[in-house]
Amino acid sequence: MTERKATLVLEDGTVYEGIGFGYQGVAVGEVVFNTGMTGYQEVLTDPSYAGQIVVMTYPLIGNYGINMDDFESPRIQVAGFVVREACPEPSNFRAQKTLHEFLTDHRIPGIAKVDTRALVRKLRIYGVMMGALGVDRTAAELFDLLRHSPRYDQIDFVLRVSTRQFHLWDGGLKPLEKFLPKGDKLRVVAIDLGTKFNILRSLHKRGCEVILAPSQASAQDILAWEPDGVLFSNGPGDPALLRYAIRNARELMGKVPLFGICLGHQVLGWALGGRTFKLKFGHRGSNHPVKDLRTGRIYITTQNHGYAVDEKSLEGTGAVVTHINLNDFTVEGLAHPEFNIFSVQYHPEAAPGPWDNGYIFDEFVVMMRTKRKG
Repeated sequence: MTERKATLVLEDGTVYEGIGFGYQGVAVGEVVFNTGMTGYQEVLTDPSYAGQIVVMTYPLIGNYGINMDDFESPRIQVAGFVVREACPEPSNFRAQKTLHEFLTDHRIPGIAKVDTRALVRKLRIYGVMMGALGVDRTAAELFDLLRHSPRYDQIDFVLRVSTRQFHLWDGGLKPLEKFLPKGDKLRVVAIDLGTKFNILRSLHKRGCEVILAPSQASAQDILAWEPDGVLFSNGPGDPALLRYAIRNARELMGKVPLFGICLGHQVLGWALGGRTFKLKFGHRGSNHPVKDLRTGRIYITTQNHGYAVDEKSLEGTGAVVTHINLNDFTVEGLAHPEFNIFSVQYHPEAAPGPWDNGYIFDEFVVMMRTKRKG
């Protein structure tokens, strides 16, 4: 791979220079960081990262290559990728291509040889900010591009990553051209706000029949599938822009058990009468401690979000906080027992990360079974 100069600029005027890898193009996005030591392929393909330039804090990325089993969506979702060192020769029996080849195939630019410690420190002190990344581009060209680009919170990225039709998950996505008669299995309709495949795998593994629905499917369309439960998935962007998803959640409340993950949790927070706010630099990684207030137990969780539900805004709504983040004490879980609603801000499906939190899916299954029995 021939070394080519790459540049990353931030909206505050900071310039970082390094070596380009992947696609030799440009990208604009919100610059964020992830603290995970492994799981870069899952990070790259997580739809929640749409519109973002992701900085990995672990210094060596790409050392175990890319394989066909660890995708969390059909394609790379990040806008750009920033690492300290991009390993050119992975060593793993599962590896089918290099990180450089993967980014090139999906037309995503990357930059290596950046002082990621200094970059992350800046983002922690001043907060996440917009940036532009380019290979063989001058800083002046990138600043001009950045000035003429929309900001992250002005774009509904869910519409860019959501499926356009209903699918059945059976180890993969199978388009549904007509109604699927309901059988004995618990049927979950997952509203695709940017869902990770491992959410669908986790439900399927527990014996559920999983149908993936477009983000803009109406409540009537969803109920027509006779679900035992509805899941609002993770996804990218500002939940305040998702009026259609919030409206659907309100129309579904009380009719069927509802479960939300990450962005889906925030959507349910809005539907219940709450509000969200933007975090200074977000929670992204696989080592975030969360306390389950119902049991007092502490779990290490995988997280990827830049917004949080405002606890004070939930007063008088009937919703209760079930989980809190032990780093900053933000809301990590909600429940509304009257309406059979619960949600978590973190990712119980992991991928990457610890498997401590699979019990959340078990709780959803129990809720649906109880509802079905009447």
